[in-house]
Amino acid sequence: MSRSLKKGPFIDLRLINKLQNMKAGDKSTIKTWSRAAVITPEMVGFRFGVHNGKVHVEVLVVEDMVGHKLGEFSPTRKFARHGGKMAKEQAQAVAAKEAQGVKAAAAPKAGK
Repeated sequence: MSRSLKKGPFIDLRLINKLQNMKAGDKSTIKTWSRAAVITPEMVGFRFGVHNGKVHVEVLVVEDMVGHKLGEFSPTRKFARHGGKMAKEQAQAVAAKEAQGVKAAAAPKAGK
């Protein structure tokens, strides 16, 4: 459910203060635990280290992200993959095909 229009978007004031203290071309990362903070137009072009529960995931904010929350770009769960014997065999077959394709491309062509 979205936030009430009467209240407006949640913007962490500490993040805004850190942004104002930084220079426009600064490449340093701003670490934050505030995943619920909404991205504003002032944040475009800056790098944020958004905490996912274990580490800070670096997020470079672009214009298309305005209006979204910082936590949307820092996944909290790691997808290992669906397992099983059949999936493992399929992955090995794909890897073998790719290896053959690389060998064929690297071999010099006889002719001309």
